[in-house]
Amino acid sequence: MEDKSIIIKKVKKVQGGGHHGGSWKVAFADFMTGMMAFFLLMWLVNMTTKPQKEKLAHYFQEYSIFSEGGAGGKTEVISPDVKVPETAISITNTPVSSDSEGSAAGLERFKEQLQKDIEQRLADVKDQVHIEVVEGGIKVDIMDKEGNPMFPLGSTTMTASGQRILKVLCDDIKNTSNRIEIEGHTDAVSYATKGFGNWELSTARASAARFEVEKDGIPPSRLLRVSGYAATEPIIKDNPYDPRNRRISLRLYPEKKSASPAQTQPQPNQQAPTQPAPRITPQTAPLPLVQPTQMK
Repeated sequence: MEDKSIIIKKVKKVQGGGHHGGSWKVAFADFMTGMMAFFLLMWLVNMTTKPQKEKLAHYFQEYSIFSEGGAGGKTEVISPDVKVPETAISITNTPVSSDSEGSAAGLERFKEQLQKDIEQRLADVKDQVHIEVVEGGIKVDIMDKEGNPMFPLGSTTMTASGQRILKVLCDDIKNTSNRIEIEGHTDAVSYATKGFGNWELSTARASAARFEVEKDGIPPSRLLRVSGYAATEPIIKDNPYDPRNRRISLRLYPEKKSASPAQTQPQPNQQAPTQPAPRITPQTAPLPLVQPTQMK
């Protein structure tokens, strides 16, 4: 009898790449794309200057797709695409201005404004005023000059020339939020009178400058410190007897909303000595009983 049974053979299919299939390749490709984008972003951040970063941060804080103009004032809102102003994303070496007084661009802009006013309104004494940007603020030195001192011989009463210089500076300062430190400095010539030396003289003159600053419209609440440094910090280091070392210095620190009062203080190398001379107002400042050996 003929055997007509049916034989069924089970064939097992094996897919390429193991039992995981090829999905891992897609995940790995996504991972590599993400890493490439990340390193590209890090490179762009590293190539961006500090003013440019501040400009970008300011733009994205203010930008809104619902209001025409955005932070840069040039954004066009066109559905469905939103155009970002080129000035906000261009990476160049050109300094970008910032609205913040405490930014590097803001400090440089204020320095240029002060310098411009000094040159226009005080052309005859502009060489006695030196302005520079320091860490965290601006430093203005008002120096003595032979024939045109800030204070007369042995006196704590400011001359008309010194008052005029402070008046021009205060006209610009009072329109900002800058906090102010006032420093008095002398040259290295010592006084012969006991009880009243360079420490007392520099402190009294700093306080006299404080009196003028308040008279010119700066409220006392914006003053951080009034200090006398005697001859410890000459501006002409090669010649401590140079008359330019006799000066009044103003340090201007923009007020930061998120900063504590301690953060607005200068660095340790800019602070006053640990035991400064007592604060003396110009009305009560004593005068030396013996004439100094050289004009201060």
